Amino acid sequence: MTAVRTAEDLEKLAEGAGRDLEEASAPEILQWAAETFGDRFCVTSSMEDAVVAHLASRARPGVDVVFLDTGYHFPETLGTRDAVDAVLDVNVVTLTPRQTVAQQDAQYGPKLHDRDPDLCCTLRKVQPLEAGLAGYDAWATGLRRDESPTRAGTPVVGWDPKRQKVKVSPIARWSADDVAQYVAAHGVLTNPLLDDGYASVGCAPCTRRVLAGEDARAGRWSGTGKTECGLHL
Repeated sequence: MTAVRTAEDLEKLAEGAGRDLEEASAPEILQWAAETFGDRFCVTSSMEDAVVAHLASRARPGVDVVFLDTGYHFPETLGTRDAVDAVLDVNVVTLTPRQTVAQQDAQYGPKLHDRDPDLCCTLRKVQPLEAGLAGYDAWATGLRRDESPTRAGTPVVGWDPKRQKVKVSPIARWSADDVAQYVAAHGVLTNPLLDDGYASVGCAPCTRRVLAGEDARAGRWSGTGKTECGLHL
């Protein structure tokens, strides 16, 4: 078992690693995370693709891959999750919200995602993740700086003050082409929707195909001005 560190210790670790690993490769960053945090390290995945899960499985075979099942996912996304669990040397951990969709509809009314998408994301994503990360000191994401202006400053290793955890983004410096090349080179699983006009895959009611010239996040919460679900704010 890996020793539990204080928040102050973790923050110092994050600050130092963010500087030291800025030019490191994704495998090197994940190797550092695996060696530093052991079983108190996990990967989070939206199952848009399995790139970070694949990378992490090489650094720490059997690593926990945390997936948020919001109740609103495309069937293709759930299928990708099941395939990742079957094919990779990882342990997929599925988190669910406190309420089912039906229970949420009964309390807040139907289609909360249309009327108050921020609240819907909080209930179905942010709160379950915060509860699910309780046993970890560090979590890895697939954030990339080229995805949107809000992600342009993503550190490869940073401090998540909201959750008091180290946040690792090993492919932050990668481009979309880098991801595609890694997928092709290693036969990495990807969500079938990426071949059907979707550039970023989230919950079905709030995700559409992107049009020519739009950035990868344009298909999320289209027309609302919302660009993030709250997990990375």
